[in-house]
Amino acid sequence: MGSIAGRSLGVVGAHGSSGSPTESGVDMRVVAVAGAKGGVGKSAAAVNLAFLSAATGLRTLLWDLDPQGAATHCYRMKSRVKGGASRLLGGKRDLQSFTRSTDFDRLDILPADGSFRVVDTVLGTRRWPERVIRKLIRPLDRTYDVVILDCAPGLGVVTEAVVAASDLVLAPIVPAPLAVRSLDQLAGFVGEQRSGLPVLAFLSMVDERKVLHRQMLDLVRSDRRFALSAVPVSSAVERMGLEQVPAVLVSPRNLAATAYRNLWAEIVERLGIDAEFPAAPPVSLAPGSAAGESGSTELTPTSLASATGPVQEEPVASPPPLVVSDALPGGDAAASGSDPADVAADPFAGWFVDAPRPDAVSSDAQPPEA
Repeated sequence: MGSIAGRSLGVVGAHGSSGSPTESGVDMRVVAVAGAKGGVGKSAAAVNLAFLSAATGLRTLLWDLDPQGAATHCYRMKSRVKGGASRLLGGKRDLQSFTRSTDFDRLDILPADGSFRVVDTVLGTRRWPERVIRKLIRPLDRTYDVVILDCAPGLGVVTEAVVAASDLVLAPIVPAPLAVRSLDQLAGFVGEQRSGLPVLAFLSMVDERKVLHRQMLDLVRSDRRFALSAVPVSSAVERMGLEQVPAVLVSPRNLAATAYRNLWAEIVERLGIDAEFPAAPPVSLAPGSAAGESGSTELTPTSLASATGPVQEEPVASPPPLVVSDALPGGDAAASGSDPADVAADPFAGWFVDAPRPDAVSSDAQPPEA
């Protein structure tokens, strides 16, 4: 470890977590997906990154702290926690008793609950509110390798507690000047709570047909606060609310899925996690899950596609640099530079597909902005 695409990356130690190795020998890492604003692809990132974490062989917990429960819904769970926020965060609780298994091996979720709307008030009654989440997570260090926190938008008491528990704050930013300003606010907030805690931003919902988005890509290209990966606007991501399955699984060749895979690789390197790319153990459906009535509980290589890496040994050819947005005619296949037949025949895009980053796509290939 040490660099991705020529950029040197610092390795982050286990700050918020206890740092004790899990049974798999990996020090537990806590990643908070947070931001001052909503509607920026925060929950979509949490859902896909949690799946990728499990797909790389890491035992993963996704904690949905957003009362809207988008991440919970995408994993076919109901947003309900017995006793609500008061019971979950009040006193000494065993967080493990609130978690649920998802349809996938090595991936559990702690669902959202409508009562999380008042979680700031609940934490405010505690003597040391900023320590509550850290104390709840700490006993999980022998159960999980990675904990991903999907935070509600805003900077309040809950965010303070999340910052105290985390090793990395991940911030999705839409390509707009005011959104970048919100990153400054988040970074300042984090710095006040815990000096030295890294904040990694990434551009989200990028549509290169828009002049402003292309300008923002140019602006952040040399900004070390931003990840190399930028997630394009994608119908595959939007459909997660209907399909209730991570986009990286159902649309592996989509450019957004490729961006999430590369973003996860950057996160793994920054956190110093010894994950295997691409030869991770296969992700299986848990018994009694949505595998259907056939009795099969394991995902096929075709359905897993690039979530666990390519099957063939030869490098996969890079998709042609056409367009980033699959909102154009042709849908996801057009966005990835492949026709539907190619996608069906060869769905293995690999972990490090050399698909063009949004800032690498020629603007000549884009329709003029209206």
